[in-house]
Amino acid sequence: MIPINQAIQIILQQTNALGDEDVPLSQSLNRVLAEDVVADTDLPPFDRAQMDGYAVRAADVAAAPARLQIVGESAAGAGWHHEMKAGEAVRIMTGAPVPKGADAVQQVELTKETDAEVEILEPVALGRSIVTRGSEINSGQTVLRAGERINAGMIATLASFGYSQIKVGRRPRVAVMATGSELVDVDQKPARDQIRDSNNYTIEAYATQANATVERLPLVGDETNTLKQKIREAAERSDVLVTSGGVSMGVYDFTKAALKELGAEIFFERVALRPGKPIVFARIGKELVFGLPGNPVSVAVTFNLFVRPALLAMQGARQTALIEEHAVVARDVKGSIDRESYLPAVMYSDRNGRLLAEPLKWGGSSDFVSFARAIALINIPAGAAVIKKQSIVKIVRLPI
Repeated sequence: MIPINQAIQIILQQTNALGDEDVPLSQSLNRVLAEDVVADTDLPPFDRAQMDGYAVRAADVAAAPARLQIVGESAAGAGWHHEMKAGEAVRIMTGAPVPKGADAVQQVELTKETDAEVEILEPVALGRSIVTRGSEINSGQTVLRAGERINAGMIATLASFGYSQIKVGRRPRVAVMATGSELVDVDQKPARDQIRDSNNYTIEAYATQANATVERLPLVGDETNTLKQKIREAAERSDVLVTSGGVSMGVYDFTKAALKELGAEIFFERVALRPGKPIVFARIGKELVFGLPGNPVSVAVTFNLFVRPALLAMQGARQTALIEEHAVVARDVKGSIDRESYLPAVMYSDRNGRLLAEPLKWGGSSDFVSFARAIALINIPAGAAVIKKQSIVKIVRLPI
């Protein structure tokens, strides 16, 4: 039984990036950048008005009120490209280029226009309401880095600098297979001693969140030769195989036996984790294999701690671990003497603005109904039997 950090280190050491591909901007959301994004122009590309009003020379209106001759109009996409002289003003719209010679913009509410003149009712400071060229970004500056995951807020940046095609990490192909003779599919009525499969769908959902392409394989019973055949077939057409069930120490736990008979290189078989101790990490040829426990909560925890980092690393992501924070635990929570615990929780802020972690009342690693409300996992170090209410704990955010 190895520590969690050591298991993650082994996984990342055995995980290789899958290379890159070009995708259209419209298909780049959540993909991992495989190149730095560089500005091809200053931003803004010209001195730009921050509001509707009049472009003026600040010195001309220092002794306001002052009357100026209107010599033109500058609108967004249709600037006035002449030089403004003393005693002149240009009507200007928000986002429009500031004409040469102007050094301030007076807002329209502090002006009065009559015929071909405008009366500026109050003085305006030099540079007021003007965003100068290059004040946000200079041409040639790197604005996004390879390894960053593209979120919705980055799309405007990519579009503004002409990235109609973007180089991103290739998505891993993941095969998902649940094992166990007790399982039936979701559209079937379980007979006595049977349950509907949920693990295949849980793993598929989490793998999709990690931006993998997923093939959900048919259920496989507890028979070594069949398992070997299905594992061998999956290894031929996927980068990662994720199984659930059959990795513990029971008489009917055949997944490890099938892997060994296939000649898989097994890196570890148990991790000092609660819930989720029995987890297998192996390789068959170039394919990584994760054998997760059969209990649904253990599946969710072990996938996010171990499988998700591998899938992101395959895409070249710099940040592969779940986001860590610290919070105040809202009530006593039990730990484990020999294992590190990652226990489901909800999060909220109290009236003092403190981040609180409320452990969910759950019935163990099979209690998937309670886990459905979890948005984070409370981390309790091994050896801590009880963490008292109001203690500060580390949490990791579950992907949502």
